[in-house]
Amino acid sequence: MLAARAVAVGFTLIAVAKTMTSVAATSSEPRGLHASASRDGGSGSPRQRLQKLLAVPGYNPSRVNDLLLLRPETDGAESKEKSGNRHVVFFHGDIQNFQEEMSVQPEGAQWLRWSLEQVALTLGRRFPDRHIWVVRASRMYLHKFSCYHNFVESNMFGAPEHSSYSPETAAFRHLRSLLSHGMERANLPNPLQPQGGADSVPSGFSLTLVGFSKGCVVLNQMVYELPGARADPQLSHFIKRITDMFWLDGGHPGGSETWVTDKQVLKEFASSGVSIHAHVTPYEVCDPMRAWVGREYGYFIKTLEEFGACPSKKLHFEDEPPSIENHFRVIQEF
Repeated sequence: MLAARAVAVGFTLIAVAKTMTSVAATSSEPRGLHASASRDGGSGSPRQRLQKLLAVPGYNPSRVNDLLLLRPETDGAESKEKSGNRHVVFFHGDIQNFQEEMSVQPEGAQWLRWSLEQVALTLGRRFPDRHIWVVRASRMYLHKFSCYHNFVESNMFGAPEHSSYSPETAAFRHLRSLLSHGMERANLPNPLQPQGGADSVPSGFSLTLVGFSKGCVVLNQMVYELPGARADPQLSHFIKRITDMFWLDGGHPGGSETWVTDKQVLKEFASSGVSIHAHVTPYEVCDPMRAWVGREYGYFIKTLEEFGACPSKKLHFEDEPPSIENHFRVIQEF
């Protein structure tokens, strides 16, 4: 299927290249943002509370991802207790990378406003009482195409090949181990254990998952895995702590499966108790050259509603021309 999807990649690359070269730089943010290791979780400035964690291992030690952690501001015992084990995990899209890497890439420099550091700070304002984790894709092909092959089988451009739950390759297992090892590396108190049943999940632990653009392929894979993962006693208690999942203008260079459309899989997802949120822009769901994206999005929402879920949904910037800038801006607006 990946070979078939490659046909659509050429059209997507052309569209991206034309748009990237036609849009002026949109940010005057300084290029010298460096994450510091604020290990005491104190009430420093937001940038002082950023910590970069490189090559963090997942379920398989050979599968590693870089993480960026923004600790919540804590101004006392009550605040510290409130934020102690509430976490948000963000999966980024194409182009986005650490700020120092984007600044030296011609196509990346103009989008520094949306670097991983800046996105972490934005999410920190959206979720001020939680730990923010940004997961960097394990590969950036040509410095711009994010590939999450540690979570889902993908081609070089990041187009996914989704599959059902497998204990050895599960995205849920990789995420849990990444968080566990990341929390340990960052010296967070009462960390999540890399595997185990109810006793291995700390009291008060909760998890919100956010995917933007290409990063939504990770959330989609987790939806496909959900029936099997919920039945696995090593994962079921971890999955029960996922409170919300946000899709932000999902898209990838494949020719289908931008949104989950498997009816049985969506039935299981609707019964999971997870709050579902879908925020889109005309850039993805109103593009006549990729009409399937809008159709799949509509089917995703309608099917979940038919099965009793109440997904929140919003089309942002509907009165404005589709643009990559507005595509990114959904990160601020959701």
